[in-house]
Amino acid sequence: MSGKVVISGPASWNRIVLLEHLPDPVPHMQFALGDYETVGGTSAGKALGLAALGREVELFTLMGPDADGERLRGILERVPGLALHVVDGARTERHLNLMTPHGERVSLYLSTPDDAPSSDDARLEAEMEGAAAIVLDLSERSRRMIPDARASGRPVWTDIHDYDGTAEFHRPFIDAAEAIFMNADRIGGDPLPFMRHCIDEGARLVVCTLGAEGAVALSALDGGGASEHRVDAVPVEVVDTNGAGDAFMSGVLHATLNGAGIEEALELGARQAASVLGTRHLHATLDALVTAVE
Repeated sequence: MSGKVVISGPASWNRIVLLEHLPDPVPHMQFALGDYETVGGTSAGKALGLAALGREVELFTLMGPDADGERLRGILERVPGLALHVVDGARTERHLNLMTPHGERVSLYLSTPDDAPSSDDARLEAEMEGAAAIVLDLSERSRRMIPDARASGRPVWTDIHDYDGTAEFHRPFIDAAEAIFMNADRIGGDPLPFMRHCIDEGARLVVCTLGAEGAVALSALDGGGASEHRVDAVPVEVVDTNGAGDAFMSGVLHATLNGAGIEEALELGARQAASVLGTRHLHATLDALVTAVE
């Protein structure tokens, strides 16, 4: 194995509340099935997945000098293979996630960090120069660093999540990335036309996760056009769906950097997603680490 991955994006402290069904938009009372606190954030999820596969990871993320930030630091700094670079954000990102047993989710942002330009941008730029791949997750800081990522000449991977096909904030990420990951929650029907458009615009790989139906991918052909690939989801008893998409992307990225073809990479992605579905945390690595700081 060779090559570190540099990741820029969110890590958060989350309270998860499990409900029988998501609340109706009317005043009412509802009893929770359970609740707990844990590490959140799409970039933390990808970093955990890659580190567990043995990949060297540099995670740049915003945190504040508060109790939640201290808990996040205490956990992520203990993950083998994960080098944590904390950027002062004045406050730590916090979410309240309302979840159902079927994987439905409403995320309420309780606090968000300040994301102004700082001297830490230069640190991230320097690390990108020596990376095997750069992951830019959706955030103001990552968006600001896109020109530097492209100038580094290193492959850029991004995750546009439930992109609706029109949101302007996502456009620079889509334009810059060699590999684009997404889900089909808001794209409006068949995701393949949008995925083909991304390939036509220069992406080499576009992957759309489809929940229990697995995932579909398009990979660019040297002579133009794209090849379609599909992978089935790995059957598993689902405990929590948080982090499954991040784990899937981590598996595909890790396998690709090791020289695997697209079919093999997608299969590892599906296995990694399944491994996360069996834990209530972003990754099974956190099972012991979160308990240790509670």
